[in-house]
Amino acid sequence: MPEEPNISEPPPPPQLPPRTGYLTKLGLPQVTLRATIVGLLIGSVILISNFQFGLQTGWVSMMSLPAALLGFAVFKLTPLSQNFTDVENVYIQSIAVAVGTGPLCYGFVGIIPAIEKFMTSDESGLGRRITFSTKELIIWSMGLGLFGVFFAIPLRKQVIVKEKLPFPSGSATATLISVLHGTEIYESDNEEEEEDVTKTTNGSPLRQQTSTTQLIESSDYNSNMRSLTYTFVVSSIYTLASFFFPILKKVPVFGTWASKQYLWDFQPSPAYIGQGIIMGLPTVSYMLFGAILGWGVLAPLSKYMKWAPGPINDWVTGGQGWILWVSLSIMVADSLVSFVVLSTKSVRDFVKDYRSRQESYTQALELSQSLLDETEGNNDGSNKTTICKLDPLEVPKEFLVSNKVALIGTLLSTILCVVTMRIIFGKLVPIYASLTAILLAMLFSVLATRTLGVSDINPVSGIGKLSQLIFAFIIPSNHPAKILINLISGGVAEAGAQQAGDLMQDLKTGHLIGASPKAQFIAQIIGTIFSVFLSSIMYQIYMAVYTIPSETFRIPTAVIWIDCSRLVTGEGLPPKAMEFAIAFGVIFGMISLLKNTMSPTSRYYPYLVYLPNGVAVGVGIYNTPNFTLARFIGGLIAYNWHNISNRGKTSMIIFSSGLVLGEGLFSGFTMLLTSLGVKHF
Repeated sequence: MPEEPNISEPPPPPQLPPRTGYLTKLGLPQVTLRATIVGLLIGSVILISNFQFGLQTGWVSMMSLPAALLGFAVFKLTPLSQNFTDVENVYIQSIAVAVGTGPLCYGFVGIIPAIEKFMTSDESGLGRRITFSTKELIIWSMGLGLFGVFFAIPLRKQVIVKEKLPFPSGSATATLISVLHGTEIYESDNEEEEEDVTKTTNGSPLRQQTSTTQLIESSDYNSNMRSLTYTFVVSSIYTLASFFFPILKKVPVFGTWASKQYLWDFQPSPAYIGQGIIMGLPTVSYMLFGAILGWGVLAPLSKYMKWAPGPINDWVTGGQGWILWVSLSIMVADSLVSFVVLSTKSVRDFVKDYRSRQESYTQALELSQSLLDETEGNNDGSNKTTICKLDPLEVPKEFLVSNKVALIGTLLSTILCVVTMRIIFGKLVPIYASLTAILLAMLFSVLATRTLGVSDINPVSGIGKLSQLIFAFIIPSNHPAKILINLISGGVAEAGAQQAGDLMQDLKTGHLIGASPKAQFIAQIIGTIFSVFLSSIMYQIYMAVYTIPSETFRIPTAVIWIDCSRLVTGEGLPPKAMEFAIAFGVIFGMISLLKNTMSPTSRYYPYLVYLPNGVAVGVGIYNTPNFTLARFIGGLIAYNWHNISNRGKTSMIIFSSGLVLGEGLFSGFTMLLTSLGVKHF
C-alpha cells in the first residue's frame, strides 16, 4: 500500500536562493491535464453559485481564495499530493476564476435579462421583443470574453513588476497558497524590481542589492478544512429546508403588516451571512442604511404621496420602482466621481513613476560612464569594470506571453467581437458603435485595473454606466435601437474591465508564488472558453426552470441596466423621482469626492468611515431588506471574529466561503426538484 500522505503539517520550505528558487518554480509542470480538470470543476461550482446569487441580488464574487483552497484539498485527498506544487495550485485557481465569473462578464445577471425581460418591442428597434437562443448566447459570450484577456497582457509589467500595485485579493490568495504548501512568496525590496550589480574583474561587488523573500507563517490546514466542510453542510441543509418550507426565506420578524406592506422580512440564509462576512461591517452597515432609507422612508413616502400608488413590489407603479431611480442616481454619482478621481490619481502616479524611472536611468548611465572613465585612467588596466543588470525575479521570455501575441490576439478578438454583434443584431448595431465600445472598454480596462490594484475594487458597474452615458451622445436620439445599443456598449465595457481585472489579480498571485505568466494566460483562455458554453447553458436552464423575474429571482441588476439606458437617452421618470434622484446624487457625489480626495494625514481622515459609501447604499435601496439584514449579521460576525475565534482573517474567509458555496452548489439540486414539479410544504 502506498504511504498515506501526511496532511497535518505542510512540507518544509525549499532552501534555495531567491533567484534560483524563483526560476526553478517557473519550469515546474503547471499546465497539466489533472489541474485543468480540477480547475474547471471548481470553476463550475463557483459559476453555479454566482448565477444563483447574481440573479437574486446582483452579487457575484471571484472566489479566488476558496478556489485555491478547494484545489489544494482535492489533491490532498489523493496520493498525487506528493508532487502537487504551489504553482500548479495557482494554475487551478486561475482557471476556476475565469470560469466562475462568467455570469457577470457575459452579462447573464444584468444585460441579457434586461434585453429579454424588460426591453419593449419599440426599444429593441425590431418591433418585437428579443429572445436569445443558446447558440446566440454562445456567440455573444465568445465575442465579449477574449479581448479583455489579450489586452491585459502588456499591463502586467507596468502595474505588477514595475509599480508593484498591491492587488489585495491576489496577494491574499498567494499568501493562502504559500501557507497551504509551506513555501515562500517572493517580492523584491528595491523599488525598481531590478538590481544593478557592478563587479570588478576579481568578483568583488562595488554595489549590490539583494532581493528578499517573505516566509509566511504556517496555519492548521485540517482546521480550515473542517471549517469549510461544516459551514458547507449547514448551508446545504438550509438550502434544502428552505425549498420545502419557503417561510424560511421570508421570516416576518417585524410583524405581518411590515412584511406585506413594505417587504420587511428576514431571510436567515447562511450564504447571505457568509457574503456579509466577506464584505465586512462598514459595507453592510452602509447597505443597512440604504435599506432603511429606501424601504423605511422613501418607499412609504412615495406611496403616501401617490407618486407610486401601486403595490410596493411593482417595478413600474410601486415604491420599488420609484426608489430604484434614487438608488441608480446615488450609485452613478458615487461610481463616476470615484472613478474620475482614482483614474486621475492613477494617471498622475504613472507619469510620476515614468519620470522617476527616466531620471534613475540617466543617473545609472552617468555612474556607469564615470566608473568606466576611472578604470580607463588606470595604466595597468588590471581593474576593468563590467556593468551587468540582474533582475532577481526576472521571468525569462519563454515563460512570458509576447507582445506580438497580445497585439495579434487583441486585433483578432476585436474583429470577433464586431462580427458576433453583427451576427446577432444585424445592422441594428452599427460597426462604428461596436468599435467605439471596444476602444472605450480598452481605455477603461487600464484605469479599472489600476483602481483594482490599489483598492481591491474593480469598478465595472461604474464603467458600464459611464459607457452608457457616453453612448447617449454618440448614438442619434432618433435611432430606433438606441436603448439596445446603449445596453450593448455598457456590456462590452464591463466585460473588458472584468476580464482584465481578473487576469491581473491572478497574475499578481502567480508573481508572488513564482508561477509562469504564460501558464496563467493559458488558464484564463481555457477557463474563458469553457465558461462561454457553461454560462450560456446555465442561463437557459434558469430561464426554463424558474419564472424570472419573480419574488425569488428579482434580477435587480437588469432593472438598473435598462433604467439607466432609459435615463441617459431621455425617457421620462415617475412623479418627483427626478427631483429626489438629483438631490441624493449631488449629496453622495460630494461624499464620494471627499472620501477619495482627503489625505490620510488629515486629522479628519479616520472619521470618513462614518460617511456612507454610495454604491453600498444604492445596493441596500434596490434590494429588498431581507437581502441586507442577513448580510449585516455577517458583518457583525466579521467585526467580532477575533473575539469569537482565535484564528486569523484567512480562516474567516474560508468559513464564509463554505457558507456561500454550500447554498450556491445545492441551488442546482433545488433547481432539479423545481423542474420535476416537487411541491413545497
